[in-house]
Amino acid sequence: ADRFNKVLIIDGRGHLLGRLSAIVAKQVLLGHKIVVVRCEGINISGNFYRNKLKYLAFLRKRMNTNPSRGPYHFRAPSRIFWRTVRGMLPHKTKRGQAALDRL
Repeated sequence: ADRFNKVLIIDGRGHLLGRLSAIVAKQVLLGHKIVVVRCEGINISGNFYRNKLKYLAFLRKRMNTNPSRGPYHFRAPSRIFWRTVRGMLPHKTKRGQAALDRL
């Protein structure tokens, strides 16, 4: 288990959000520790206006009775990336939670 001790550092600049997330999700499930830097440079393919509308629609989703219970809408690029990867992991299981901790 020597190879799992080193941390893989990935420069996010210029990569597509979904493609990078899929690769990272697979690698953290396999046991690699991964750090993604420059998340603000990650691209989202498609029309800018449509993606903006999708993001704003996501911001509107909240619990009517008590919004503080979630879902939480992270604004930081690093957290948007983290959330995308989380969607590709079985984050409600021990294995998925451990994988998310390696990101």
